[in-house]
Amino acid sequence: MESKQFSARKSTALERSTHGVGSEESVRVLLIENDPDDARRAQEAFESVSTATTIEVRTDGEAALAYLEERADGSKPAPDLVLLALDLPAVDGFEFLEAVRGDEALVRVPVLVLTDSSAADDVAESYRRAANAYLAKPSDPGEFERVASAIEQFWFRRVSLPPREF
Repeated sequence: MESKQFSARKSTALERSTHGVGSEESVRVLLIENDPDDARRAQEAFESVSTATTIEVRTDGEAALAYLEERADGSKPAPDLVLLALDLPAVDGFEFLEAVRGDEALVRVPVLVLTDSSAADDVAESYRRAANAYLAKPSDPGEFERVASAIEQFWFRRVSLPPREF
């Protein structure tokens, strides 16, 4: 059997941040989290990684969808990655996933569920609605740094992502 090799242009979030559009030099993350303590812990954890990261926080799914829709035409910088809590006011995490995956302009944005729930039903429903990954939020505040480091290593440095333009 003949083996074929395919070569695709690699575009990681880190490459895009250092060689991307304009003078922006950080990976952009949209954190959708209504617990202010968890939002602060996540922001502090990403400050500890070596990749420069800009984090925008929205406290509910409705505000997060509006944020993404404002960027869908490319006039404003879009996030490279979304971190999503499930238990949100207005539009919850599942509804957010469904809206993003149902919108042609937003469907390519990677969404990682980062939540308190480890319930099998929540995991299954998140993947059914096309989450890119499901991560349990750490109970130990110090563990947020390990999660941020794992996200950096995999999502910022290893995974090839679609172009920033939606």
